[in-house]
Amino acid sequence: MEFSGIIAMLVIGAVAGWLAGQLVRGFGFGLIGNIAVGIVGALIGGFLLPQLGLGAAGSIVWQIIYATIGAIILLVIIGLVRRAT
Repeated sequence: MEFSGIIAMLVIGAVAGWLAGQLVRGFGFGLIGNIAVGIVGALIGGFLLPQLGLGAAGSIVWQIIYATIGAIILLVIIGLVRRAT
């Protein structure tokens, strides 16, 4: 992966993590944590949504949407685990 691809992944992860933190209140992890949640969310969204028949368009907007959906799923799971402990 090129350096510009890594930077793009970090930016998409940061945006997706921030959006997910805004939509799922109370589960923010700060800038670095939101980037990590966004990147993991991108992996989750990139795997899960095509399995459900939602094809991915190649634009950056769709990448951010998929990453945000994945990050929201991750934040909800983290919230459920936190409440269970």
